[in-house]
Amino acid sequence: MDFLQNHIEALVFCSPSPVKIADLKACLSEMFNADVPEEDIVGALQRLEEKFQAEEFSFQIFKAGGGYQFLTKPAYQASIGIMLKQQSKKRLSISAMETLSIIAYKQPISKPEVENIRGVNCDYAIQKLLDKGLIEIQGKAESIGRPMLYGTSPKFMEYFGINDINELPTPKDFSSEVNTIGETPDNQ
Repeated sequence: MDFLQNHIEALVFCSPSPVKIADLKACLSEMFNADVPEEDIVGALQRLEEKFQAEEFSFQIFKAGGGYQFLTKPAYQASIGIMLKQQSKKRLSISAMETLSIIAYKQPISKPEVENIRGVNCDYAIQKLLDKGLIEIQGKAESIGRPMLYGTSPKFMEYFGINDINELPTPKDFSSEVNTIGETPDNQ
């Protein structure tokens, strides 16, 4: 087993952009606590290029941007395109994002309260958010008619990459002085 080649394969695989030989050398030298000759790294990269040219792999290692990275082979472009198209359909609409934002910041909140803030009917947006599992019913309000109360779900945290609702940006993070028509900035 070629340990150096396996380490290089793992490093190239995990890198989001092409990884340069100098970066591989620095990482491997620290990992093994010894200087790793550049020729050995280049040799391992050549063996990896040969290995992944085989038909059994749907991807291969490419030299691009001054470094190396794994990319899928052109023969698989159509299936990847279909998957990306399907994933784009899973994105939230603007109305769903607005509704989700209100629920996230005001939870638990009823549909009439969300509609009062948005100024439009939110039936469809709330149903889509429930279907996607981003919000959940958290009970019923004590007000007249006892409307359902909505809040964010654990999937919401995963979707937005946060661990706690307190990690959401605060409204002051968004505030910036906006110029309106006819007004001049104070610094002019």
